[in-house]
Amino acid sequence: MDHFPTNWGRPRNEKHDAYNTYPLHDRPYNGPKDSFAEGVQRTQQPIVTGTSVLAFKYKDGIMMAADNLASYGSLARFKDIQRLHPVGSYTVIGAGGDMSDFQYIQGMLEDLIIEEENTAADGHKLGPAEIHEYLSLVMYQRRSKLNPLWNSLLVGGFKDGQRFLAYVDLLGTTYTSSTIATGYGAYIAQPLLRKAVEGKEDLLTEEQAREIMEQSLRVLFYRDARSLNKFQIATITAAGATISESRTLKTEWAFAEGIRGYGAQVQ
Repeated sequence: MDHFPTNWGRPRNEKHDAYNTYPLHDRPYNGPKDSFAEGVQRTQQPIVTGTSVLAFKYKDGIMMAADNLASYGSLARFKDIQRLHPVGSYTVIGAGGDMSDFQYIQGMLEDLIIEEENTAADGHKLGPAEIHEYLSLVMYQRRSKLNPLWNSLLVGGFKDGQRFLAYVDLLGTTYTSSTIATGYGAYIAQPLLRKAVEGKEDLLTEEQAREIMEQSLRVLFYRDARSLNKFQIATITAAGATISESRTLKTEWAFAEGIRGYGAQVQ
């Protein structure tokens, strides 16, 4: 065993040159891929991550929201990341988990839209149900190869007068519901959404839905250490999909001084 920690981050000298640029073999060097030819590389854990995505049905369609933070471990590193992404004419997806994997998924979906809608040019446009089915197959296939995409995704849309809202994650798990929350929101925000929305999906106006969404995001900001009070809201209705500019929640922290174990204490 090599007991020198400075050597642990690179292969041993008999395998690579001093600068770790290529393996030392008798055969000719065939490019950078030779450095990885002796083992398959897999992402073991997400690195730069987004937290919860919230979504629910209301009278006119689907409302979805996510904050703009991408955390590097526990560091609030990137504060202007858009985690809501339009797909085609009828659909918006929201992502928690690894942001690089989400960017890869965005590229896959853009290629899919080009192939299905622009190249085929048969007048057919993909709806949210088709997008969700495609993502569920991709996520399950990657999980089966032990190389998952480290994301939990919400797919919301409105097509042919029908609202659609569904979930898929890195294991290929899928389900639909009138209210869905990912990440820490599944524990904190989901009960709030169920109480405020379920049974009232056909009655809630957009203004009421927005108020419910902002209150849920505010609770998450208070409780989730990986969240931010800067967020975006998407609405998907018969008129199309719209993603708002980033907004900032008004928050109040004065109550914290009365909580034991937080800051100065009143005896």
